[in-house]
Amino acid sequence: MREGRFADESTIGFKKRNHSEPVARLVPALTIVSHPMSHRVGERLLLDGVMAGREEGVSRNAPDFMRPDAALGSPLADPFLSRKPVVFASGSTGGVRLTPGDGIKVTLAGEVLKSPWEFSPEELSVGVALELAERVVVLLHWADPSANSPVDALGMVGTSVGIQNVRHHIEQVADLRVPVLVRGETGSGKELIAQAIHRQSARREKVFISVNLGAIPKELAASELFGATRGAFTGAVRDREGFFRAAHEGTLFLDEVGEAPPEVQVMLLRVLETGEIYPVGERTPVKVDVRLIAATDAHLEQQIQEGRFKAPLLHRLAGYEIRVPPLRERREDIGLLFHHFAREELESIGEAWRLKPEDSSTEPWLPAPLASRLVRYGWPGNIRQLRNLTRQLIIGSRGHSRLRLDPRLEKELEQSLLPRPGRPISGTGQAVGAEPKPPEQKGSSRRRASEVSEPELLAALRESAWDLKAAADRLGIPRSSIYDLIDKSPNIRTAGDLTVEEITRCFQECSGDLDAMAQRLEVSKRALGRRIKELGLEDRRT
Repeated sequence: MREGRFADESTIGFKKRNHSEPVARLVPALTIVSHPMSHRVGERLLLDGVMAGREEGVSRNAPDFMRPDAALGSPLADPFLSRKPVVFASGSTGGVRLTPGDGIKVTLAGEVLKSPWEFSPEELSVGVALELAERVVVLLHWADPSANSPVDALGMVGTSVGIQNVRHHIEQVADLRVPVLVRGETGSGKELIAQAIHRQSARREKVFISVNLGAIPKELAASELFGATRGAFTGAVRDREGFFRAAHEGTLFLDEVGEAPPEVQVMLLRVLETGEIYPVGERTPVKVDVRLIAATDAHLEQQIQEGRFKAPLLHRLAGYEIRVPPLRERREDIGLLFHHFAREELESIGEAWRLKPEDSSTEPWLPAPLASRLVRYGWPGNIRQLRNLTRQLIIGSRGHSRLRLDPRLEKELEQSLLPRPGRPISGTGQAVGAEPKPPEQKGSSRRRASEVSEPELLAALRESAWDLKAAADRLGIPRSSIYDLIDKSPNIRTAGDLTVEEITRCFQECSGDLDAMAQRLEVSKRALGRRIKELGLEDRRT
């Protein structure tokens, strides 16, 4: 199986696979999100036996969890966990079945599981948070068993497939001279990636300069970037070096490059083509040697169609492109990131000892229900939002033995929680509420995705009101194939490609009617619904 194969309509709006990413063989895994002994966070257990049809039990004393780069591990070893195991087995639809038994208390989204429960492949793609005995939280998800890099390799915390792909791209391009375009949502860590590229390059001993183009007034952008001579314009009382000359022989990071004014875009294109800049007021070009890394959270292709961004500049900037996954696509990293930020904050207030308990029976500093909430939250502000929330939690909990949610934070975390995943299993092995599988008919066959033309795909999506499962059935192809077809199509957008302004305007014009919005914007209704929820528009429905 491949990454992205199990994205359903709830994630297709946010996930576009980069076809140059290495394909991984994924297996179910459990990653520790929270544990009374905080150094255990990030350790994982690969449930590869489940894929082979075997049952795998998890209890206090077995099996061993370990970090991807470690040779040895240890069991969960919490004295409040039972020796009777929770059992994981292969599910009827390619996912995983969990049987809690009468030992460890298993809580899923606030509900204690009393019977077997089945999670689909799509739900494992998102990640399923499980609370064990109200003390340990693990995430059930797909993982790459070949991953063996440290959790903080290249200065980026995490072990998810998404962050592994980012590290792979950095290593591939760092020593080359080509410009790099980093794409990702606000707060996803684009500058961190630019810094990692610089540190891995031959320019690591030279300067790294970061510039936010969105923060520079339009009328000053040219002089700030390329410099200016004295008297070139009103207020220019002395020569100005400019960021390009300041970054000579080093790396220049241009964040929010989609905000560059048209005249600056022309000058950027000239620099990329010739290696020369023209300071404002100067007629003689100046040669510069700069490694350019640009970043954006904007849909530049759409800006090109609207005449707001120049296509040649995009082609030049994207000498090599790296996509940063949003935090909701790497939920197994949330525990590691939270504890990384918590360690920094606790050290600043002199309470680092909270993350170094000596007694395994101590009450968890991070309560299991709170850890589960953190994993199930949508994180529209990504890593930056997680860092800010971590700081708020720690400062607000000073003087208390455990982290506490104040009403404002509790309300914030309630706004974008994932629904409870999975379905209970009846005594017959059938998922409760699931439709029985129809008997297979002899001679029946499915079409290959390669046989579907783009016009046919578009027609099926429109006729199915952008219900991806219905469109796949109409075309006679597996549902997983329709995601690949959409991914490869240059003319079909997803909900993740829509701008906030576009969604807001359509929301107002359609009075919040989700069906009408999906028809007008021509994207998956389910994915659009999630965008609306994350933007907080659903509270304004009339």
